[in-house]
Amino acid sequence: MTPHPRTPGMPCWASLMVHDLEATQDFYSALFGWEFRPGPQQLGPYVRALLDDREVAGIGVLATDRHLRLAWTTYLATDDADATADRVRYCGGTVAVGPLDAEDAGRLAVCSDTAGAVFGIWQAGRHEGAQRHGTPGSTVWNDLLTAETPAAAAAKFYENVFGYAARETGPDQITLEVEGHPVAAICGGDGHETPHWMTYFGAADVDAAAKLVIELGGRVRRGPYDGDYGRAVEVADPEGAVFTMIAAGTDTETTTG
Repeated sequence: MTPHPRTPGMPCWASLMVHDLEATQDFYSALFGWEFRPGPQQLGPYVRALLDDREVAGIGVLATDRHLRLAWTTYLATDDADATADRVRYCGGTVAVGPLDAEDAGRLAVCSDTAGAVFGIWQAGRHEGAQRHGTPGSTVWNDLLTAETPAAAAAKFYENVFGYAARETGPDQITLEVEGHPVAAICGGDGHETPHWMTYFGAADVDAAAKLVIELGGRVRRGPYDGDYGRAVEVADPEGAVFTMIAAGTDTETTTG
């Protein structure tokens, strides 16, 4: 069995901060069939995306005085957000936001690793994380793309903060494992842009989804291509937030909640 989303180190949520919440909702609704309902509002307007009434991601509004790179943020589970934030600092990372309570949903912080890649930490309260995984319109996988080489150098930070088991699975590639299960990968090399976490969403038809992204005002950055784990395409939404869509069937669903 795949570890529960609350298990420390598990990628448990994906969240995006944007300038135009309504337009972004329209884009992802048309692309993935998402519906939305309000979420915690401490950091401003925020909605949770639902697929068949299951929560799959979150979208919030970026404060007008903040000029940050728009990107999907991977949240990693912890059972103690404050202690994990302290480990982030001790291991050379940065805590940019929090830790703070998101009403009764849980406790969070937004951090960056030693190379500057941004990620979130999430201590679950009433909200345990994504309730669907591995199906079209839900998260399938998460990669850390970093310029650090070998990738094992970047992996050390995450091993020390979250207790992952790190296993070399390819040239300059490390797979992070929780309870013996692969949950994310780190890909090193000087060909990458600014270090960042990449969120993979499932698509029933990658080529059709890539065309739809363009029709909806986004753009295709790479592909579609046939990768090691199936057909995929790297795209950006109309505000420039990058994500990857990868072929996913409907028979791999795992749910929580």
